[in-house]
Amino acid sequence: MALDIAELADNEASTWNDALDRTRERTPFHRFEALQVFADHADADLHPLLAYKGEQPVGLFPIFTVRKGPITAAFSPPPELKVSYLGPVVLAQPGMKPHSKEKRRRRLIEGSLDWLDEQYDPEYVHVRTSLGAPDVRPFDWATFTETPRFTYVVDLDAEPETLRDRFSRDARSNVRDATEACEVSEEGITVARRVIRQVQDRHAEQDLDFPLTTRFVEDLYRALPEGYLRPYACTVDGEFVGGSLILDDGERVYNWQGTAKQETDHDVNDLLHWEVLRAAAERGHSAYDLVGANDQRLSRYKSKFAPTLRTYHSLERSSAGLGTAARLYRQFA
Repeated sequence: MALDIAELADNEASTWNDALDRTRERTPFHRFEALQVFADHADADLHPLLAYKGEQPVGLFPIFTVRKGPITAAFSPPPELKVSYLGPVVLAQPGMKPHSKEKRRRRLIEGSLDWLDEQYDPEYVHVRTSLGAPDVRPFDWATFTETPRFTYVVDLDAEPETLRDRFSRDARSNVRDATEACEVSEEGITVARRVIRQVQDRHAEQDLDFPLTTRFVEDLYRALPEGYLRPYACTVDGEFVGGSLILDDGERVYNWQGTAKQETDHDVNDLLHWEVLRAAAERGHSAYDLVGANDQRLSRYKSKFAPTLRTYHSLERSSAGLGTAARLYRQFA
């Protein structure tokens, strides 16, 4: 039995978010308010697809379409916004049998892709999943090409001091030394701007592109409910020396942006990770996602915090053939 796929309107945000709160596969990026900001800054059309079984919501799949000349592409998430995860999420009742959940996921993905093909017939589709949605076989069966991607996640399964004891020796030493000289606090939109400017400057020093703007981060901060985007600042003698933008969905926290390398006498970044982790554990959260373990150099650094390697998936389909998929992605990015 196929699911009914409905595209929600802008005034149905509460319907979307109420359904989203019922799944552990959610991320802060899936919030309806965040999706609207993404669409605005990506110059894309948002299609928040909600799947129903009868009158019961059973899955969500946010999709963005972009048209350039004669070519239409579809994304989840849109490119060049540093959105770590998106893609479909399934709503499952407690105690739901694995085979029933698999069938629901397959029908959600098949129904959403059928809707997309009927409405827009895109030449290119790119999807990046959340960590909580590991079964991507329906995309494989729909002729998508799959690329595994990786991140590090610290399980917040103990008291903060026990978690700190699991850090590498140098990370523990850096945190201890930096604590004596630095102060870390959760702040507001002014610090969010400073963090992004700091990361922009760091990339410019290395002749690297960094696509995020302060306007994008400001819009996201204002759109999300309080506590979803948490700017952290590290100061020495009252002077800002570093910071992080942390996303928080009420269960997990994500080290989204920031912690750029600084020329200071103390390891600001190790201290920021510790303070964010400690605060999340004290709020009763289950995990701290360090967001990304694909770069070799950054992976060596992040491994200091005793994380677990986790997998998510990048999936793409091109009607023009796999040889042009990368070119199409770059064109729309």
